[in-house]
Formats: sequence, structure tokens, C-alpha cells
Amino acid sequence: MTKDQGLFHEIHCLTERSSLISGRELQKKVFKGADKRIIVLYLQKFIQYNSDLFRFLGVEVFIEGSDANASIYFKTSQFIGTIPLKAPDTGKQIGDFVVSPRFIGKNRFEEYVEILDLLEGDISPEIIDSLPLASRSTFRPPLYLEAVKFISALEKLVKNNWRKFDVKEIQSFQPSGQVNWNKYANQSYKVEDRLKYPVRKNFLSEFHSEFSEIRFVYDLCKTELLSPNTPISTRISISRRLSFLDERLYFHKPKITSKIQVRNADNLVIRETKQIANRILNFNLIEGSAWRVDFADVFEKFVQYIFKEVAKSIGGKFIPNLKINSNTRNKFQWNLNNLEPDGVLLKNEMIFFIDAKYKSHLYNKYDQSESLKEEHRKDLHQILAYSSFNDAKNKIGFLCYPSNKVEISKIEYSFSQMNFSNQICMIGIPFKKDSIQKTKEILIEEIEKLSLSYPIST
Repeated sequence: MTKDQGLFHEIHCLTERSSLISGRELQKKVFKGADKRIIVLYLQKFIQYNSDLFRFLGVEVFIEGSDANASIYFKTSQFIGTIPLKAPDTGKQIGDFVVSPRFIGKNRFEEYVEILDLLEGDISPEIIDSLPLASRSTFRPPLYLEAVKFISALEKLVKNNWRKFDVKEIQSFQPSGQVNWNKYANQSYKVEDRLKYPVRKNFLSEFHSEFSEIRFVYDLCKTELLSPNTPISTRISISRRLSFLDERLYFHKPKITSKIQVRNADNLVIRETKQIANRILNFNLIEGSAWRVDFADVFEKFVQYIFKEVAKSIGGKFIPNLKINSNTRNKFQWNLNNLEPDGVLLKNEMIFFIDAKYKSHLYNKYDQSESLKEEHRKDLHQILAYSSFNDAKNKIGFLCYPSNKVEISKIEYSFSQMNFSNQICMIGIPFKKDSIQKTKEILIEEIEKLSLSYPIST
């Protein structure tokens, strides 16, 4: 705990059990008004006072011990983010609770930015109303997160022919169109100006006001991306892209704005660019408050990206988020309308069902936790259900978890009387950009082995 920096505690996501924090230590440093003889009551109040925010961030808090010897520990989920906390004795703000990504370099968001840029996804932090963050900008999502997304969107935009009618006033020798007669009356006292009419004309051009506003936001992003606030690896990787955009936007003059209007007529690319631009324009106007990002969503897209690359290499086909629809007419309220595996890989006559789970199982291989077993049982049943939609006698499913290294472990279930089997490959995938190539190579090798081991029955 470093209260002077506005930080109460920082922990990685997917932590099954954090180290213990002594109630006595909290009483000395944070809950100074608490009675140390019954510190357990204050720990209970602490959890109760902050329960909504802990729930928002997917954090479970547990008390161990009793009376003066009580301690607390935390369990985190797939979310990263920051929440402000209140003290149980005074109700005053005591600092921020931070859940950070598991893989971090010098900058905690460096790997996250690289992955999001690779996936070309718009996964933005979810923000709720709360007390202002005590750490202010230290544990707030940095501006360069949105700036990288804006650059990706702008690259798509400049490749489109984004033209609009822009209204300009010109001097015409004919009074055709919308003539500014007041201006004409003021200037027509001069003989040489009597045949010059100030007329408003519509010109179809890419040099319109909305593009100028986009250029203004681009300048803000460029300044941020080249500043020391941005990790050096991100600066290096994006410099060439900035050079391309500098050249493409050279003749566009920036127009200062506080908000860019999103129109119903805007196509998807324009709308996306404007929405990110508005988030950047509002960045400094929104006081830091509780926020989170669901890394399960990011990990799912990361796994899909890897299997898509694998499919290209082996001459297969990858289908993400394939919907398996329910055709039942008489449904209960709790019936599922469809099943949706994260991906299906098709290679010749073989079908591999893929499910990505951002859970801590491969970080806790030897843990006896009942909750881990129950979660794994659910995951196993789910991938087995997906695999049932394959008429092959030997079915194969890939269950993907985040891991410190690339690894594969196998579970095989067989029904010897009917000569059926179902093999589940648990794939450990490091959630890092520089692990993609190795993961891809190991998956290709494993798929080739499985293709030889399980020939399709005719």
C-alpha cells in the first residue's frame, strides 16, 4: 500500500488468491480510527462499503482469521481497471484499488496497446460514476490507448473517398444561386463591382469542415503518441504510419473543435473515426473515475486471430463465432437460442471446435481449489457440447487458456463399446504479441499430428 501515491493496492488480473494483508497493518496505515481489538468488524465494513465497486471490477474479497488477527485477501477475474475505495471508520477516500494486466513491461498498458492495434478492435474502457480516482491520472487509462485506435481508424478513412458538399461564397458575374444581396448592395456603389455578385455555391470536395476537425484531432493524437507518455516500442511501431498520414493530410487545415457531429448518413468507417475522435476530445474533460476493461473479450479475439493465421498456413478455413441455432418452438424463458463457439477450424474433412477462456487455470496447475475444478468442468462440458456437432467418430476440441508459455495438454474421453472418442487439447497461449509466431508453429504441428492420428471414417 502506497497511500502517498493515491494507491491502496495493485494486483494482477486472474489472481486466484493474493497475499494476505494484515488488519493490524491496515489499522496503522489506513483505518487509523478503527479499534484494533475488533479489526475484523472494520474489515467487514470495508468490504460492505466498497462492495458495488469491487463487484464492478470482478474482485472478490475474503477475510481470514478473527478479532485482532484478521487479514484480508483478494481474488481477481478477467477485468483490469481501477476503483476508488472508502475507509470503514471515517467513510473518507483512502486510495485506489488497481487490477493490472498479467504481462506488463515498463508501462502496464504496453502489451495491451500492441494487441489491440494488431486485432484492429475497438475495445474501450467501461466507465461508471464514482468518487474521483485518488491517483488522478496515474492509474487512469492513458490517452495513447485511444490515440492508437484513432490512427487505425483514420488509416481506413483516408483510403475512402470521403467527400462532402461544402458551401463557399464566391464572386460571380451572374446572379445565379443564393446571392448575398446585402453584401452586393454595400459594394455595388463602385461601378467596377456592379456585375460582381457574392454567390453561395456548393462544392463537392474532401476539403470540408468535418475533415478539418478530424485533422485537428489527428494533431492531438500525434503529439501524444510522440510524447514520453507513450511507451517507446509503441512510438517506434507507429512512426511510419504517422509519416503516411502526414503526407496524406498535408493539404488539410486543422479546425479547432470540442465535438465532431456524428450523422446518421455516415458510413461505418466515418462513424467509428468520429466516435473515437470525440472520446479523445472529451478525455481531459472527464474526471478520472472507476473503469474496467474485459480482457476475456480481448483474449477471445486474440485466439481467433491466431487460429485465423493457422488456417491460412495449412490451407484450412476458420469461422469465428459460428452460431448453432436452436429450432425448438416451445421454449422456456431460460432456454438458449443458440450456441456460439469462439471459432471452428476446417481442414479437409476434419473439424476443430475452439473455445477461448480467459481464466487462471494454467497459472494454478496444482491448486486444489473447488472453484477452479467447477469452472474447468463447465468449460469442458461446453467444448464437448460444441464438438457433438461433428459427425466424425473421433472428435477434437481446443480449449484455450492464457499461460506463461505455449503448451499443450490432452484429455481423451472414449466410449469403447461404440468406438467413439473425444479428445480435448488444452492450449496454453501467452497473451503477448511476440508469442504469436511460436504459438502458431506449435498449433500447426499439433493439427498435423491429429490429422494423422484420427483419419476420417468413410
